[in-house]
Order: sequence, then structure tokens, then C-alpha cells
Amino acid sequence: MSRFLNSRLNRLAPYVPGEQPRNTTRLIKLNTNENPYPPGNKVKEALANAACDQLRLYPDPDTTALIAAAAQVYGVKRSQILLGNGSDELLAFCFQAFGEDGVAFPDISYGFYQVWAGLYGDIYTQIPLRSNLQIAVEDYEGQKGTVIIANPNAPTGLALPLSDIRFLLEQDKDRLVIVDEAYVDFNEENALPLLAEYDNLLIIRTLSKGYSLAGARIGLAIGSEAIIDDLRRIKFSFNPYNINRLSLLAGEAGLLDQEYFSQCRERVIASRQRLQAALCEMGFTIPDSRANFLFVGEHPQITAAEYYQALREAGILVRYFSTPRIDNFVRISIGTEEDTEELINVTHTILKGVQ
Repeated sequence: MSRFLNSRLNRLAPYVPGEQPRNTTRLIKLNTNENPYPPGNKVKEALANAACDQLRLYPDPDTTALIAAAAQVYGVKRSQILLGNGSDELLAFCFQAFGEDGVAFPDISYGFYQVWAGLYGDIYTQIPLRSNLQIAVEDYEGQKGTVIIANPNAPTGLALPLSDIRFLLEQDKDRLVIVDEAYVDFNEENALPLLAEYDNLLIIRTLSKGYSLAGARIGLAIGSEAIIDDLRRIKFSFNPYNINRLSLLAGEAGLLDQEYFSQCRERVIASRQRLQAALCEMGFTIPDSRANFLFVGEHPQITAAEYYQALREAGILVRYFSTPRIDNFVRISIGTEEDTEELINVTHTILKGVQ
């Protein structure tokens, strides 16, 4: 690092994203929780019909059309939504806006939380998961500042019931609870019904996972008008034009094509269930995921690091974390039906080789 860097950032450990190989023609890429299916025809048509000469103009800073589509789909007022350049940008805004009195989040969760706390100088507390890798909401009783919960959690895939989110909100109605619902499209419940009751709830969503738009970078903050106004203050002090014109078109078309969204969602869930059943039958221990990935580990014949490496040698990329307590798990994104079949067959072969 240079001598010019702010001394407060000397110890900052940046977030490490999953590997993004440049050439994936010979790889099955199951390491970054992307949707295995392409955007639908309505998205393709919207982009094909985009006027290229309009790219010389700045995009709509108020993201009006996409917010209208989101309000229609999620059943909230337009004034309750703010869009970001991916949910990551919105979460970063939250650490800037709501971290003054401290932030609390699980010790095993999205790795960026700790990075943002360090980047913005927030005092943070990591609440340990229980031995079964579950978030125990009673452990947040009396915790001051802002609470951030990923639900379903990553990398475990485990989800809290709506009653637990309500309990968090009830613990202290003057404490903000942020529910990061990046993977909620693959769960049965979400926190949207609680917005009408609790003004201390903020929900963060993304179109990356369920809507196959990871490359478009579109995130949504959904909450009370007052909280959204707080985040708008941050956005318009940072980058009013944070979502480009093509992403705005793709997001609107994707959200309004609920039939295609539902079809892809059902296919991902079906593959998740099939893969989980097959791997459990082979001896792996897998938490009950409600996301578009499985957290696979605890096999009597092979360590997670060995399994990760063997899959990589077979042309299948998954994610391995060397973090204590979860260093015997790999996270496997759900692929297509064909990807799932190949993964099952390759795993059978790997296990036969270590008997």
C-alpha cells in the first residue's frame, strides 16, 4: 500500500468474490450462486429494442419505470423503494447511514458485512451461530445499534421463519433490523408482509439470483418512506446515476415477466431437492437450504478441501471456505438439470476413488 492511504484502512481486508474464470467453455460453474438459466425473452426483447443513441444520455436518476414495476410486483408504494447498483451498493449505503451506534450480524454470514463495517468505521459485533449453524434470534436481545440478518443466510442456506423476524423487530422497536433477502426467491416466506406493521424493518433484495440479472447489477431497498428517504440522501450524495439505461430496461422487463420467473424458480428448487437427496444418500451432511445453493460437508470419506479440489479437476467449480467452523463444507450453486446430473455422477466417481 502507498504512504497516502488513510491509516484507518491499513488493516482493511477486502472481500474476496468467487472465482470468475475467463473461459468457461469446459467448466461447470457452480461457485457464485448465479442463476443457471438465461433471462427471459421479454428481457432480450427490451434490450434488442433499446435505442443505442440514447446511451449518450444519462439514465433516469429516479429510476421511475423500474421502481413502478417493483412496486407492482412487491405490493408496496413507489416511495418505499430505492434501487442500487446491486444489493451490495445498498448494503454499503446502510453501513454508512445506520452504523453510528454499532452493527450486529452473525459470525458466519455474507463476508462483505465485516468489510463494510471496517470501511466505514462502524463498531460491529458478530453474534455466533449455534452449533447447528442456525441463527438464534434470542441472542440479539438487548443488542444496540443496527442488526443485519441474511435470510436465507449465506453460506449455510438456512432460513428463519417469519415469526423469528417478527421477534427480532419486537425486541426493540427503536432498533433497525435489516433483512438481506438476496436468496429469498427460493424460499417459501419473505419479510414483506411485516412492512405494514414495523417501521424499523428494512428489506434488501436483488434481481441477480431469481431473475438471472447478476450482470445487470440491480438491487432494491424496501422499507418505510422515512428509511428510504435516508438512503436516497446517501445515493444522491454519492452517485445519482447509479443504474445504467440497459440495466433499467432489463430489470423492468424481468420483474414484469413473472411467468418466466416462476418457471425458472421451480426448476432451480427441483434441482436443489434432487441434488440434496442424492448427496445425502452418498453420505454428505447438508443443512436444509432455502437458497439456490447447498452447503455440503461432513463426509466420512473425504474432506471438503479434497472434494473441492477433486471437483475442480473434473471441471466443476464450487466454493470452498477455509474459515474455522465451516472449513469442512463446500457451497455448491444449483445448476441446470444437466449440471446436476453431471455433478452427481462425478461425485460418485470421486467417492469410489477414495474408498
